[in-house]
Amino acid sequence: MPDVIIPGPEGRLEGRYSPGEADNAPIALICHAHPLGGGNMENHTSVMMYDIFRKRGFATLRFNFRGVGRSQGSYDQGLGELSDAATALDWVQAYNNNAPFSWVAGHSFGAWVGMQLLMRRPEVAGFISVAPPTNMYDFNFLAPCPASGIILHGSEDKIVPYDDMERMMSKVRVQKGIEIEREEVPGAGHMFSNHLEELEKRIETYLNRRLPIVIEERKNQRPRR
Repeated sequence: MPDVIIPGPEGRLEGRYSPGEADNAPIALICHAHPLGGGNMENHTSVMMYDIFRKRGFATLRFNFRGVGRSQGSYDQGLGELSDAATALDWVQAYNNNAPFSWVAGHSFGAWVGMQLLMRRPEVAGFISVAPPTNMYDFNFLAPCPASGIILHGSEDKIVPYDDMERMMSKVRVQKGIEIEREEVPGAGHMFSNHLEELEKRIETYLNRRLPIVIEERKNQRPRR
């Protein structure tokens, strides 16, 4: 799990990178929660999602947005952070030219950034979004959503109530054959304190079911960038 420094749009971006187990390993990018709310790549949710993909043999990267940790720059209302995420994905792809597809996972603000990224990058084949802040940011950019994924949200989330997420995401249009699943995690709040094991279990269950479908769909396709 080496530390890495990535040349970013506003200077260096700090990251943790785990190479894939195979020459054609898929890619996973992990985006952390809000920089001004204590979000960073060492948050428990980010580390947990990183470990899930790493253990599955993905070339996996988690990183700090600009202005967090040793990453240079300052908070940019999401615009700069989306550019950071795109740069981080470019960096991983440069070391994994044979990757058949990529996956994005994010918590809260990071989920919002990750879902914007997948709209711009056809190589992103799926997503994991934990507690997306649907009452704080506009999600109408998902028009239509091009990749299947899952949203996991705590029933006791006081920052982004589950009903707010459900109301927004139920209206999202998707491309043919695409499905956005939504699951409520009983008792969990926005940070999933004391509920990380349940969150991990649900992510693993989803990936066990979904990844074989993605692999089958893309095994005869060349990487798209």
